[in-house]
Amino acid sequence: MNYFTNKLRLMIYKKTPISFTHLSFILICAIAIAAWTTIFIQGDTGFLDLFISQTWSNASRFASNMAGVNHTETPAFLILDRWIDTGILAYETLCMSIIAIFISGLLAITTMLPAARNISIGQSTSVSGTISYYTVRLSYAFSRAVPELIWALIIVFFLSPGVLAGALALALHNFGIIGRLTAETVENIDTKPIDALKSNGASNVQIFLYGILPQTLPQFLTYSLYRWEVIIRTTVVIGFVGAGGLGKEFILRLNWFHYTDVSLIIVWYIMLVTAVDIISFWLRKLARFE
Repeated sequence: MNYFTNKLRLMIYKKTPISFTHLSFILICAIAIAAWTTIFIQGDTGFLDLFISQTWSNASRFASNMAGVNHTETPAFLILDRWIDTGILAYETLCMSIIAIFISGLLAITTMLPAARNISIGQSTSVSGTISYYTVRLSYAFSRAVPELIWALIIVFFLSPGVLAGALALALHNFGIIGRLTAETVENIDTKPIDALKSNGASNVQIFLYGILPQTLPQFLTYSLYRWEVIIRTTVVIGFVGAGGLGKEFILRLNWFHYTDVSLIIVWYIMLVTAVDIISFWLRKLARFE
């Protein structure tokens, strides 16, 4: 509290405007205090359950079931056939993530020019450029505002549940994220190569290929690879609505109380996430240095 009162006192007596950083810090602290106050005031938040012995007893029992302790049957993670079956699902999950990042990246790179203010609007006030700019920007906002799970629920209504439905749901959400980041990259590029190409009579295609794309592509690849890491983690969520892969098997085994199968699926997810992180890190290094 001394920090806040000192800042307030300085503002009053010295009449110095508060900086954006200080204001943001104060607002974040205020929101955090309000959130924790709500937790402590309301009686149905479940916060006090953390201090009940029954909660930790249930957690211990659940962990024992996941580890296969006191099970009459052989744990799933000790059966080779279960490893093979879940391995096939892990491969489907990986394919789902690759298809999703490919579709979202393709949509983003094909719409990044009308979504960049310096390209679509530029120095003029073109009506068509302004309309295309705000239309694409609104599509970015809409697609990323709808969570992947909601997209999956909508898609499975007209498309059979499976890998493709999950990939489309992930692609639609990430299209808005990658598209906006890529468009902002285009807005910050160096315009000197573009001006030089224009003065030499280059066509729009040549300007895009030799003036815009070389400056945008490394950052676009970096954003796409980061989102790929997120997508591989999110596949478990959209699997809850039957979108295929390990996520669908995870919710089924959990509902059937097959705890050791759940443990096996978690192990596969850990291996998938680790592999994708390593590959993404390596590819990002190549994108930065080439």
